[in-house]
Amino acid sequence: MGEALRAAAARPPAVIVGSSLGALVALAVARRGAGAPLVLIAPALGFGARWTEKLPAQETIPVFHHGADRELQIHRRFFEQMGTLDVDQEPPVSRVTIVMGENDESVPYELVREVWRSWEATGRLAKDSRFVPVAGGDHGLVDHVGVIANEIRAAIGRR
Repeated sequence: MGEALRAAAARPPAVIVGSSLGALVALAVARRGAGAPLVLIAPALGFGARWTEKLPAQETIPVFHHGADRELQIHRRFFEQMGTLDVDQEPPVSRVTIVMGENDESVPYELVREVWRSWEATGRLAKDSRFVPVAGGDHGLVDHVGVIANEIRAAIGRR
């Protein structure tokens, strides 16, 4: 996260995009002052309790990485540290768009929808924030890159 904050300070971004666990990093960066609009793709909201409860005892944990299209070994400490983040408890200050597949096999759609509803209920969700459900979309959303691209363009003010 430190690297993302340094990059945002050196050259303020037009938009901050994060996918899955990267969406948690995007939220954390936004909370620390990078004031750009956010686009969160299949965000791992509610990560902490959901994942740390079921961590196996081994030192490294195999996890399917959609970008690499294969399983990667991730150190247990990473999950323990990510589990302590509470960046999804309050809505971000900047405008946010969530793009979420309704058939996500990694992050429960209803959990993300419930976090969104709780953000709405605070009355502090930034104007023009959007929740974009993707019918048939899974966690990778590779068949829906057009939707994602359109939402990124919209976040920076271009359609």
